[in-house]
Amino acid sequence: MTEKIVNQDVIKILEQWAPKRLAYDWDNVGLQLGSINGVVKNILVTLDVTHAVVDEAIRKQVDLIIAHHPLFFRPVQQIDTDSVKGRLLQKLLVHNITVYAAHTNLDITTGGVNDLLCEKLAINQVSILDEIDTEVLHKVVVYVPNTHADNVRNAMGSAGGGYIGQYSHCTFNTQGTGTFLPTEQANPYIGHINELTYVEETKIETIVPETKLQNILQAMIQAHPYEEVAYDVYKLDNKGEPFGIGRIGRLTESMPLATLAEHVKDTLNVPMLRVVGDVTKPVQTVAVLGGSGEKYIQAAMNRGADVLITGDLTFHVAQDAQEAGLALIDPGHHVEKVMKDATKLYLDERLNTDAVTVYVSDVDTEPFQFV
Repeated sequence: MTEKIVNQDVIKILEQWAPKRLAYDWDNVGLQLGSINGVVKNILVTLDVTHAVVDEAIRKQVDLIIAHHPLFFRPVQQIDTDSVKGRLLQKLLVHNITVYAAHTNLDITTGGVNDLLCEKLAINQVSILDEIDTEVLHKVVVYVPNTHADNVRNAMGSAGGGYIGQYSHCTFNTQGTGTFLPTEQANPYIGHINELTYVEETKIETIVPETKLQNILQAMIQAHPYEEVAYDVYKLDNKGEPFGIGRIGRLTESMPLATLAEHVKDTLNVPMLRVVGDVTKPVQTVAVLGGSGEKYIQAAMNRGADVLITGDLTFHVAQDAQEAGLALIDPGHHVEKVMKDATKLYLDERLNTDAVTVYVSDVDTEPFQFV
């Protein structure tokens, strides 16, 4: 029998990578249109949802579009099917295509758009440009019969529990005796109905990031032999990994600004870009922010960047940066297309099924032409 995957299954996997809580409060991420319960056989990953993209989705019999840029940024007051947007929505609804958006949460998350750009541009020693917050941590405590302690411990570690710095599967284990009395409605793994049972157990404690909590609990319960698992979850004041927008790092060796600009152009496959600053001046510390990042010029200067690579720069802001001594490279907004291949790879690895095919959109949604 063919495995049935629904949109919610795909969304759950995607949100393990880019949790919605990471998105800015002004952003509109998540389900944009359609049903989370619809069966999905074909997925299309795109930067934008345009008429050409939707036509491509129809040709490929796509059930779910995953986009970086949201279909809706503002509340919808009316749907006029004679308008451009109205016809687009009508087309999606008629063909039963669900649309989901992962935007600033995919920019901010580890391994997201900005990390992908740094990787492509060979920027090393990467850290967050502008920290927003730190990840919430929980302690999970579970009681396991000694015979199954290794299985449960390994299942939790493999699901992402127990990471402290560069170490994984970190736990603390205490030996003790557990008691329980199975009622007549129970189906005990150990013991007998209406008899008090004593079991030598291991108390396993581990640290869990909030974004992985549900997956770790699920893995723990699946590996546990008991019908009813005894466990506790405590929210901690300890600070987890920081997260934030943009990245900053260093090139392996310094190079003239003009050389870096050519490298950006070639690597990100853009026909032209804009440069601010002395093109002969060597640069090595590089800040990167996909999309529109001129609001983070001060953050880049505060972190000691020689140059900021970002899109949608305006005249006076660029002029002020030049006066302040910060070089700028503007390859446009469309370089965020790096998310397409990465999202396909991520989903393919985690869905791991022939029941779903993930396509990368062939449509170029860059609105600008260079003449």
